[in-house]
Amino acid sequence: MAKELLLMNDVDGLGSEGEIVKVAEGYARNYLLPRSHAVLVTPATRRLVEKKKAERLAREAATRKEAEELAAQLTGLKLTLKAKAGSEGKMYGSINATDVLAALEAQGITLSRKQLELESPIRDLGSHEISVKVHPEVTATVNLAVEAE
Repeated sequence: MAKELLLMNDVDGLGSEGEIVKVAEGYARNYLLPRSHAVLVTPATRRLVEKKKAERLAREAATRKEAEELAAQLTGLKLTLKAKAGSEGKMYGSINATDVLAALEAQGITLSRKQLELESPIRDLGSHEISVKVHPEVTATVNLAVEAE
């Protein structure tokens, strides 16, 4: 027999906070309820579900709005990095994600390495476009110019 529970936290493989799920009695009794990951569904908890859902939607809307503002700021940004290069324009080293992040930090923008979608280090002089995943639904493109020192 299955029990209907309201998840109070995200539980891997089961659901996210605020969802109502059906689980086996043993799983509910031995794992979810003692660890306060879930509570039994009652009329009061159904009202709590609606409240948590509204809070989550408001929180997601706020983070998406911030991400869109950052994406707009990044889209118009043109970075210039200098690298050692030979007489034929061949670079001696490469430009990697750490170098791009440092250039963004100098502009006052802090991102994580995971947000940069740089498949391989840049080994050529010239103009490059780097995709930045600001939010799961928002992506921006930064223009990077690599010049010889």
